[in-house]
Amino acid sequence: MRIMLFVCGEGLGHTSRCIPLAQQMQEEGHDVLIGAYGYSRELIDKKGLPTIEIPPEIQLVGNAGSLDLKASILATIKSGELLGILKINRQLKEFDPQVVVSDSHYTAAIAAMFRKKPVHLMMNQSNMEEFFYNKGTFMKAIGRFTKSFYNAIFRRVDGIIIPDYPMPYTICRMNLELQEELDDAIFYSGPLVGKKYEEVTRAELSKPHVLSTVGGFGYREPIFRKVIETAKLDKMISYTLLSGPSVDPEDFTDLPDNVTILKFIEDQFPYIKSSDLVIAPGGHSTMMEALSFGIPMLSFPDIDHNEQQNNATALEEDGCGKRLDYSISPEKLLEHIHEITKEGKLVEKSRELQELSNELSGPSAITRMLESKYMQ
Repeated sequence: MRIMLFVCGEGLGHTSRCIPLAQQMQEEGHDVLIGAYGYSRELIDKKGLPTIEIPPEIQLVGNAGSLDLKASILATIKSGELLGILKINRQLKEFDPQVVVSDSHYTAAIAAMFRKKPVHLMMNQSNMEEFFYNKGTFMKAIGRFTKSFYNAIFRRVDGIIIPDYPMPYTICRMNLELQEELDDAIFYSGPLVGKKYEEVTRAELSKPHVLSTVGGFGYREPIFRKVIETAKLDKMISYTLLSGPSVDPEDFTDLPDNVTILKFIEDQFPYIKSSDLVIAPGGHSTMMEALSFGIPMLSFPDIDHNEQQNNATALEEDGCGKRLDYSISPEKLLEHIHEITKEGKLVEKSRELQELSNELSGPSAITRMLESKYMQ
């Protein structure tokens, strides 16, 4: 079967879940071509998967720790990429797939529908209009248009894939507002995670161990530094902090002995498996990775980022993590860390979700679903 997979490159969560899906499809003997752009395409290329360059759908512009929607809309219009549907149409014609899977790249979904190709839209959020709330009359109007636009697409695609646990365990459930008429079209695949738990060898880390993926750049820097201050309060707990490529670990000269800062880890799964706790923002893919390995999370969702805040709230409601905010003190943060590393709170539910993730086997589930529909 010829499958074309399109990846939204705004944030790497889409990329990290599409890689294992494409790899599984290839293992099952299918001919897969991935449309991606920017750093997302670079990461996919490194995995040896076939890719083509596609136009970015939107350009995100941030300011003071939050998404600037008006600036993002203007930047997208100025880029001229709104006409990218013509390029994607040509690419679809050349590859001639039997089915298209679009991970939140709506231009690709529309182009595939124009060419009368079956389209399955993969997403973990359908209430994008929330980004436009309380931002003035102009942005409210844009929000109404956005809701109408996405709902029209939802009704016309051949299926909607939610790369999350099925209800009632769905972490992204607060970000899903789909009409009841679409229930039969929705497929909860389970998490799409780059490696299976049993395939990963633990990193050799001191225990108990905390892995922080918050990053030390921009508006997240206060949390990054707060984790370091928290580490100083109890030297019996070790920490690995990922700073991100824009931060030099050598700039931190007053680190306690129980903290290691790394710019980047090529493969995070050995670190996740060897940790007792993950501290991260509220991104959906990171939550799926941690929970698929049975590791509780402390989530610091980005400011004014509705999707991340909803994910973090669901995480806490389900008893496998806590939603925290930027104002927390190091002392209070340490209390939450002690609850997990010393008292074992949140661990039981996290391990239940690990078992469920293994049972669902997301990449295989999607591949089997597509085979049942489109293989003669």
